[in-house]
Amino acid sequence: MRKGLFALAAVGLLATGSMAACGDDSGTDSGSDTGSNSSAGKVGIILPDTKSSQRWGTDDPKFLKAAFDAAGVQAEIQNAQGDKTQFQTIADGMISSGVKVLMIVNLDSGTGKAVLEKAKKAGIATIDYDRLTLSGGADYYVSFDNVAVGKLQGEGLVKCLEEKKYTKPVVAELNGSPTDNNATLFAQGYDGVLDPKYADGTFTKGPNQDVPDWDNAQAGTIFEQMLTSNKQIKGVLAANDGLGNAAISVLKKNKLNGQVPVTGQDATVQGLQNILAGDQCMTVYKAIKKEADAASELAIALAKGEKPTTATGTTKDPESGTDVPSVLLEPQSITKENVKDVIADGFVTKDAVCTADFAKACTEAGIS
Repeated sequence: MRKGLFALAAVGLLATGSMAACGDDSGTDSGSDTGSNSSAGKVGIILPDTKSSQRWGTDDPKFLKAAFDAAGVQAEIQNAQGDKTQFQTIADGMISSGVKVLMIVNLDSGTGKAVLEKAKKAGIATIDYDRLTLSGGADYYVSFDNVAVGKLQGEGLVKCLEEKKYTKPVVAELNGSPTDNNATLFAQGYDGVLDPKYADGTFTKGPNQDVPDWDNAQAGTIFEQMLTSNKQIKGVLAANDGLGNAAISVLKKNKLNGQVPVTGQDATVQGLQNILAGDQCMTVYKAIKKEADAASELAIALAKGEKPTTATGTTKDPESGTDVPSVLLEPQSITKENVKDVIADGFVTKDAVCTADFAKACTEAGIS
């Protein structure tokens, strides 16, 4: 993901106490068919949707395709568009076509496990990308240190609330999808920061709810109900930028935006603009290019029949107890002071972020 801002963190989730590539919107093949390396097998990649985070429809497919093209390895990239049946149908097609490696971002662990088991029976190497499939038995796992992601969110919200000098502020939590193990890890991270604040009375624990399928529209409805039932909400721990923007939209309707700090994740254009406007407290930047490159490197080695050397960490599967060989990357907290870092890294462009409505804020943030 970030070029100069992150180092690979090959750290086991068990040891540390430890979650937004896809194809086009039609779910058809959007991958690379550059089969110039005749010694390598084909790689199949299934991405989850284009609704939970913009990354699945834009960033991951672009970076993955570029990596496989550069290596001359044939790759087929498809997106299940949130449909579990379609996810399995895509997998069956890839397995039947003779892929040598299958890389998936599961929609839920049940569906993912069924697909991984079929692949293993066919002698296909498997990689969990970004989300660990619980009891799935993938050969490798590539992601970020997702507990660290949540910790950054919790620490960011604490700092913003302290700056507001609120007394015992009520904090609402909009968690990610209950079927996504990453959402569980994020919550583990931010609850590790917030729970002591609740326990000693510094903060007041408010409504806490999961958002099915990371659905932003549902998040808006959920948060509106939260705010209606508890007008004293002074902070919102939102698990990603989409959920955060849903909360901000409700706060705007109630003329509370900017007064109630809201967190996020993914460093989306919208999230960064919300930060520049003062409506969002922070986001977490995960350099998706580095994640895609790390996963591609593993898949390319496996496709060539080589033993990968980069998965030097392990992640404990909390259901099976298995230690999965892993590559984990380090996330970064982004506030108004360092939004420019995300742009400088090439993840988003100045033109996309600094539109007319945000030009002044960009100048004030040192974005040139």
